[in-house]
Amino acid sequence: MSKILIIEDEAAIRRVLTKILSEENESYQVEEAEDGVSGCEKIKNNDYDLVLCDIKMPKMDGVELLEEVKKIKSEIPIVMISGHGDMETAINAMRLGAFDYISKPPDLNRLLNTVRNALDRKQLVVENKILKKKVSKNYEMIGESEAINHIKMMIDKVAPTEARVLVTGPNGTGKELVAHQLHEKSERAGFPLVEVNCAAIPSELIESELFGHVKGAFTSAVKDRAGKFEAADKGTIFLDEIGDMSLSAQAKVLRALQENIITRVGADKDIKVDVRVVAATNKDLKKEIEEGRFREDLYHRLAVILIKVPSLNDRREDIPLLVNHFSNKIASEQGTAVKKFSDDAIKLLQEYDWTGNIRELRNVIERLIILGGSQISENDVKLFASK
Repeated sequence: MSKILIIEDEAAIRRVLTKILSEENESYQVEEAEDGVSGCEKIKNNDYDLVLCDIKMPKMDGVELLEEVKKIKSEIPIVMISGHGDMETAINAMRLGAFDYISKPPDLNRLLNTVRNALDRKQLVVENKILKKKVSKNYEMIGESEAINHIKMMIDKVAPTEARVLVTGPNGTGKELVAHQLHEKSERAGFPLVEVNCAAIPSELIESELFGHVKGAFTSAVKDRAGKFEAADKGTIFLDEIGDMSLSAQAKVLRALQENIITRVGADKDIKVDVRVVAATNKDLKKEIEEGRFREDLYHRLAVILIKVPSLNDRREDIPLLVNHFSNKIASEQGTAVKKFSDDAIKLLQEYDWTGNIRELRNVIERLIILGGSQISENDVKLFASK
């Protein structure tokens, strides 16, 4: 069922359009509005798949309505209906986001083709939005605590923008999950997410890893090689543990953020890149700045949006959900039956001091599933969860 709204101040044209569309397809549910104000009100209060809107109308003209609808329900395709003298206005409306325009009196074939195309486009937009909200199960953020719900809300708000994000929190809390969700819910989701663990790369190689190098730049550079920034072009680069990056590499990252330009090690030629940067650290970067180990100007470039991931000890109410999630996941990976955890076992797990956070919890769950009984009891936890 496709809901179509016709906004037209001439009753005869409204009747003709309604008749054409209703006879064309029984699944079209057609409604009418006699001016821009009433049409805008209907759009605010209902979900339409398509709007056909006259340009010249009393109270609110078609262009004004178009601008208003784009603010509140931008996914609705709007087809403008233009009189002979309205062509310039109709073309301007296309620039403002109208799907198409139809001249009066409407040509039957052009009208029906435009309606079909607009409805197909609306369906694609809706499906795309649904897909972007469905994050890969591997990077699902489990929990219903206030802290986790706040992070989920932040991700939903920030992901569709181009804002840079700095994710902070202790090791093992799931900072990489935030980065993956930011990417998968963004407009860049169709392009690569490239991950770089800055702590795992020797300081003398980090610049080559990030920006690439040319043949002969150093002893082992036997051929030209693209870096991670080039690999992430049009997508997202996730700089994990950025607090461990050398100062010289920080200077080059700063330039990449300021100018969208990188230079391979040993090269003179600049390369233009279009990359969104998400960074993460378990360090207090403000303290690192005070001690001269991190650039303050880079910090301010990265920390447009700050997302702090709490330790597991600060969200113990999520442990039952995490236990259930990991027990199901581990059983699936190992091809075994899912083991249940008794209430006493879960309560005991909630009382532990999780210095290793979620990473440690997952390891403990796996150990309990392998070594514990058919149902994990409090005694199993006492026996096998000791550190």
